[in-house]
Amino acid sequence: MARIQGRVLETSPPLVVDLDGTLLRSDLLMETAMAFIRGQPLKALNMLGWLFKGKAALKEGLALNTEIDVSVLPYDPQIIEMIQRERDTGRMVVLATASHVSLAERIADHLQLFDLVLASNTNRNLSGHNKRDLLVAHFGEGGFDYIGNSKDDLPIWNVSRQAYVVNPDRGVEANVKAQVRVEPTIRSNTPSLRDWRRALRMHQWLKNALIFVPLLASHRLAQFELMRDGVIAFLCFGLCASSVYILNDLLDLCDDRHHKSKCNRPFASGRLSIKAGLVMVPTLLAMAFGAALLLLPWQFSAVMAAYYGLTLTYSLRLKRLMAWDVIALAMLYTARIIAGVAAFSLTLTFWILAFSMFIFLSLAMVKRYAELRDARAREVNTFARGRGYHPGDLDMIASLGASSGYLAVMVLALYIQDAKTTELYVTPHIIWLACPLLLFWVTRVWMLTHRGQMNEDPVVFAIRDRTSQLIGAAFLMMFWIAA
Repeated sequence: MARIQGRVLETSPPLVVDLDGTLLRSDLLMETAMAFIRGQPLKALNMLGWLFKGKAALKEGLALNTEIDVSVLPYDPQIIEMIQRERDTGRMVVLATASHVSLAERIADHLQLFDLVLASNTNRNLSGHNKRDLLVAHFGEGGFDYIGNSKDDLPIWNVSRQAYVVNPDRGVEANVKAQVRVEPTIRSNTPSLRDWRRALRMHQWLKNALIFVPLLASHRLAQFELMRDGVIAFLCFGLCASSVYILNDLLDLCDDRHHKSKCNRPFASGRLSIKAGLVMVPTLLAMAFGAALLLLPWQFSAVMAAYYGLTLTYSLRLKRLMAWDVIALAMLYTARIIAGVAAFSLTLTFWILAFSMFIFLSLAMVKRYAELRDARAREVNTFARGRGYHPGDLDMIASLGASSGYLAVMVLALYIQDAKTTELYVTPHIIWLACPLLLFWVTRVWMLTHRGQMNEDPVVFAIRDRTSQLIGAAFLMMFWIAA
């Protein structure tokens, strides 16, 4: 028996626990890399310089130049429960990780579960054979049990007394069973198709219905060839948008984990790995642009590229700047309409551009108001995390947003009076009936938001909401009768 930190230990060998992918449903190297890119995007190439000096230098550079909140990292509760159970018997528990020592020690301090921390430092990347040699030096061959998950852990299991395999990478379980006695594999985090559907945000594809607005406005909705192009454009834009959503989630991991609902997103919760996300981002993008360049006018691909660039700028910088964030959001909504114009080879009119900018600026402010309302309920007199607003700005945002929505109604009224409008409609004055419908809808959206009942993207809300559907049908009916 031995005594460590005031605890009497049993004769059972130490339990050595890996961190990345085992205790933690994530990878700290990837976590710090994404945090560094988000916080200092112009210095992203610094990572290559560190990597040229070795993986240990890369880990140290990222760990010392990022702020990771270890209290919200996605720990595996089943592994924590197992460690606590072993500690209660008086067993020594060791954290041995390839992550940088500064992060490992902060995690150990937070969890209060470990008697010893072994981790990478400036001169040593504690992975694979390096970790094996260090553990053998401390405890001897066969003198410890080891919990891990990856191929890098195979040399360590080979010199352990007993192996615990957690959410193993492909092929790992069979290899380790051929080497050492293995406890039943722990599968506490198996990704599912539902996780990928959530990550891709398929429901957000509904916003891509805006692509068909120019076709509707030009009274050419019945042309099969154009409708076919519209469906292709819809799918391409959806793939591009999903690529953006995944990238945005990877860049916003820390902020999402502090949010009451976003913390359950697949990447923030660790259900999906950062590596898988980084593979999926260019894959979706290649599919989107490949199909667009092959099947649609090149102008559509150009608009989609501009959309992607603006979204990337929004994710890295604009979303944290007051006013610029909602303007960027309005432009991203409007980009879908411009993409439709490009896909159908139509002419972008002043009226549709002006109307869309005002109505989408209003909806962007709805989105921000809903977030800030929640922030004010939880963090009175503090800035909303990751945003450039104070919860006290709520009244001003509501005023600006509602005004923008009413300006969209004014644009519609001016459109009805335009000389070219009379050429498209037999009785254009009928369209005036659409104005009170739009006024009612804008007012209703803002009242629901003010009451805390706007819990999703306002465009998706508009497409799903039964009242909005009825108002939209009546709105379109006015234009049909006028034509």
